[in-house]
Amino acid sequence: MMVADDHQIVRKGLVMLLEAEKNIDIVAEVSDGRAAVDIAEELRPHVAVMDIVMPGMGGIEATRRLRKLGVAVVALSMHSDRHFVVEMFRAGARAFLLKDCATDELVGAIRAVVEGEAYLGPSIERGLGMDLSSLDYLIAEEDQRMELTPREWEILQLVAEGRSTREIASSLNLSAKTVENHRQSVMNKLDLHNVADLTKYAIRCGLTDTELL
Repeated sequence: MMVADDHQIVRKGLVMLLEAEKNIDIVAEVSDGRAAVDIAEELRPHVAVMDIVMPGMGGIEATRRLRKLGVAVVALSMHSDRHFVVEMFRAGARAFLLKDCATDELVGAIRAVVEGEAYLGPSIERGLGMDLSSLDYLIAEEDQRMELTPREWEILQLVAEGRSTREIASSLNLSAKTVENHRQSVMNKLDLHNVADLTKYAIRCGLTDTELL
């Protein structure tokens, strides 16, 4: 399995705790979502313990990509906002726990996802008044509201990172007009009206390393 967290002390501590467990082998530890995806493409770990807000590519977008690689994601975060829980599961995570959980709980969640089950930490259930069934409803509701294409997610992240239209066009080998069209489509789908709003949305989705506003 793999551990992804940008705080070295937290990451090293997780690795040490998990390596002490039977039948859990850590094949990689990384500090951001993009590195997690790159490593997963090479090593194909079965499970990734994933933070949400990390430099570069955040945990939500990384989870979306890891799901396509067949990696089961266990979200481990300090953020208990309903938005983060819904978006991580919507991206494909199979479990969500807070970082103050006990080691036994984390190990139990890992074993659950390996068996194909979903897991929601008790503190999340109590704090947000939700369970896995209500979570399914919230995800379905969000899916009906909007669905960005992979290209739109990519452009949203670059816009949030402060890239200009010309820079985005150059990096993605697109015309400036095409970039502008994609950006407008994103704004229409999300009912947002300017770059500042797009940036705030991207931060809430964990697409950038900018501090939460």
